[in-house]
Amino acid sequence: MKTQVAPYGTTAICLRIVCTNGTIIRVTRHPKDLLMSNGQIYQTGSGFDFTGYEATASLSPSAIDLDGILGFAGVTKEAVASGVFDGARAYLFATNFLSPVEDYEPIVASFLGKATLTDDGYRFEEMALIDSLNQTTGDTYSAGCKKRFGGQEWAGCKVALGPLTVTGALSHVSGTQIFRDSTRIEAADYFAYGTIAITSGGNAGLKAMEIKRYEADGTIEVFEPFYYLPMVGDTYTLIPGCRKRLEDCRDKWNNVLNFGGFPDVPTSSVYSSRGTN
Repeated sequence: MKTQVAPYGTTAICLRIVCTNGTIIRVTRHPKDLLMSNGQIYQTGSGFDFTGYEATASLSPSAIDLDGILGFAGVTKEAVASGVFDGARAYLFATNFLSPVEDYEPIVASFLGKATLTDDGYRFEEMALIDSLNQTTGDTYSAGCKKRFGGQEWAGCKVALGPLTVTGALSHVSGTQIFRDSTRIEAADYFAYGTIAITSGGNAGLKAMEIKRYEADGTIEVFEPFYYLPMVGDTYTLIPGCRKRLEDCRDKWNNVLNFGGFPDVPTSSVYSSRGTN
């Protein structure tokens, strides 16, 4: 355990961002690059500015913003717009620039949220990890299932997604939202509300997109467009989805014992209506 914090007179503020695709960004406010004791280099000149973090006695988080200049330390306009920073983790810490040690004096750990782009800069809204303990929990009754499809947690869905996951390559591309693999043999709607992740080309490593429509000829339409136009030959990974209805759980997945909906509970429009003989 450390016996002291970073010395006030030789303190340098550093930031490490771990992106969802595995890329790690390391920057510092110090005028020179810092070589940490573990061999990692924190780059200067990134122009990042971190709003003051205010610790509170409760679990309520403080508002945190991260501003910076595009093009430094791997933070490009394309990278921000493509979503690799959505949900990334950020670790802010102080260290002694005379003898730099990574994570010497942790200041705050956070998630990156909404990203805003300007002509030559960016801004990330951040939420401290401790905010996870400040969320209101509860349960509701609804006709549809509330469980995460494929969740293996206690009382979860329990459908094993591993054996259902398939791979392939695109044979036709109509745009950033519609493409096709003519070799697919699954029935229409089988992959609807599932996800597709493109594993080669410009979209490799970007987040998987939710599937809006799947046709028997292998046509796939996603709700949100991929940032880069997919190309014929791009490989992908497909995971089927569930519409969270009783009939899907029973007939498609044979999993009705784990169904999390309540289709027989009357809705508010039913139990508040006047009865008849």
